[in-house]
Amino acid sequence: MNPLCHLLALSAYVPDTVLTNSDLAKVVDTNDEWIVSRTGIKQRHRLDDAENASDLGLKAARKALVEAGIDAGELTHIVGATCTPDVLSPSVACIIAGQLGAGKVMAFDISAACSGFLYGLSICRALLAQDPDAKILFVCTEALTRRVNWADRSTCVLFGDAATACIVSSASNNAMSCVEDVVCHSDGVQRDLIVVGGGTRCQYGLGEPVGEDFFITMQGRETYKHAVRNMVHVCEEVLARNGLSGADVDLLVPHQANMRIIEAVGSRLELTGDRVFTNVEKYGNTSSASIPLALSEARAQGRIRPGSRVLMTAFGAGLTWGAALLRF
Repeated sequence: MNPLCHLLALSAYVPDTVLTNSDLAKVVDTNDEWIVSRTGIKQRHRLDDAENASDLGLKAARKALVEAGIDAGELTHIVGATCTPDVLSPSVACIIAGQLGAGKVMAFDISAACSGFLYGLSICRALLAQDPDAKILFVCTEALTRRVNWADRSTCVLFGDAATACIVSSASNNAMSCVEDVVCHSDGVQRDLIVVGGGTRCQYGLGEPVGEDFFITMQGRETYKHAVRNMVHVCEEVLARNGLSGADVDLLVPHQANMRIIEAVGSRLELTGDRVFTNVEKYGNTSSASIPLALSEARAQGRIRPGSRVLMTAFGAGLTWGAALLRF
């Protein structure tokens, strides 16, 4: 049976403003050596004061529509993945739909944090199974620098802003790749390991200063252990249920959280060196946009070629995690 879900286009957008490790050393007690040795990150991008997550997503979406040769009026669904929406409601997807003039499309956001791209692919597959004629715009956009505590050196150095967009369809004509399989899991018992604040649990009155619960908090050591173990297990799961092994994978594109996690996952899967793609040093952790941003760069650099099978895996707040196989 041919895969039902195809990517017709994939685009990315990152803001122009760059924050280097030296820039951060001016506002928090840290330095380049400390950040690079623990995370592999050298810089990250930050959106301007006048921009929001929807603005980044809109720019990526317009590029994807042009690449796919599709008008916004042809879309049937817009799916957004973000943990840093402009507002709690309306959704980023609805905001982008209005800005594109997409009409009365079904539009909604999902919140799976850094696993958002994989969760979204699973949802797109389900939508296409229900309506094979659907044309879906899937946007991952994050404004994480709006939710970091710049006084907390353990977290503020990790995150950057970015957006990606892809056009998803059941049609294989002129498709960039097909989604062979997706597996997603969660464990709500571990919900406090990573938290992106700013929701209704933050009970502030008008004019009151926000507290630390407004920002991203993370228990780093415990998160590392859960991330590595679960990413490895879910990769093994998706390979096994498709009768594949690591030898069948041309490129591993993991969530770009930090180099220690990436190296640990790759080593346990016996996928190392040129068989692993990383760009965490340039962008930091961009949450749901992380994997598709890496995919876009891997294609541009010729690391993904026709016939390549790509294994992707991520983990995020929730805890959520997953893996997927793409065939180009």
